[in-house]
Amino acid sequence: MLFLSSMSTPIQYLSIQEFLQQSEGYQILDVRAPKEFNKGHIPHATSFPLFNDEERAVVGTAYKKEGKEKAIEIGLDIVGKKMGDFARSLRTITQEKKVFIHCWRGGMRSGALAWLINLLGYEVYVLQGGYKAYRQNVLDDFARPLKLCVIGGETGSGKTEILYALQKTGAQIIDLEKIANHKGSAFGGLGQAPQPKPEQFENNLHLAVSRIDCNKTCWLEDESKALGTCYIPEPFWVQLKAAPVFKIHLPYERRIRHLMNQYASFPIESLSECIRPLAKRMGTESMNNALEALQQNQLEEVAKIMLRYYDKAYHFSATKKQHPIAEDLLFDKQSYQEIANILIQKTSA
Repeated sequence: MLFLSSMSTPIQYLSIQEFLQQSEGYQILDVRAPKEFNKGHIPHATSFPLFNDEERAVVGTAYKKEGKEKAIEIGLDIVGKKMGDFARSLRTITQEKKVFIHCWRGGMRSGALAWLINLLGYEVYVLQGGYKAYRQNVLDDFARPLKLCVIGGETGSGKTEILYALQKTGAQIIDLEKIANHKGSAFGGLGQAPQPKPEQFENNLHLAVSRIDCNKTCWLEDESKALGTCYIPEPFWVQLKAAPVFKIHLPYERRIRHLMNQYASFPIESLSECIRPLAKRMGTESMNNALEALQQNQLEEVAKIMLRYYDKAYHFSATKKQHPIAEDLLFDKQSYQEIANILIQKTSA
């Protein structure tokens, strides 16, 4: 831990592990430009840019063409006019007199704002290596060995409901679909908030993974690597593919009811927009049959057509993933909670 002298409490520079541990419950200020923040940031951090996107471009161009000294001069001219605004904004953001800040590499941007914030009487903690160090930590952590168990099963098997029933028993879970704001299928974006950027998805997933006790079982759903525009990072994907899968088998009619409960309330046009891009994969005839049934409000028939397509796709995907199969489990009328209880019994035996 390094220190810089100051008129008030010295500014403290923390390693990434220290920064993440000590910032829990406090304000994290990301002083990078908005474009950088929007691409990806530490979860719960607040954008507090030293430069806006245009100003950052001007300073960066000056650095490349005229050198570091000229870039600093231009940066000081820009920042000097904003100091009062920074002070006022800080008071509206946090009542705590303790803040954690970072820029891209822990360099001049975080150093400049750390000095100002410290001058205002705040305890200031700066991330050594900046967001770049955080991202490296994120990617490294995905290789940390975890005891994963996977819930598999055909579309409509209630895997998400079983996952949360497991959580009610006290089991650890990671809901990849919730983190991605996408259910993984062509209909996966319906009713969901906008998806995070791919890098932000990794950051949010890392937060969930970091809270897992690696000595205890953690449950997930069987997923494809892509969840809409988000992708499961390779080190975590390798572990997920190697994890044992409990395949849930439910009666066909029950799966149809499940799909009806999930999707029948959405507007016909929204459902149509999800079906049309599948023409090549499910065949033009099947797609047209689904669209025609949809226009006639024959939603159960639509569900049956889509289930035939998804069952075929699921079985093809399962052969490529080559998950180790823990057990095939056939259920009939058992509730999702009863199924979860049986899974717990089987993994604790």
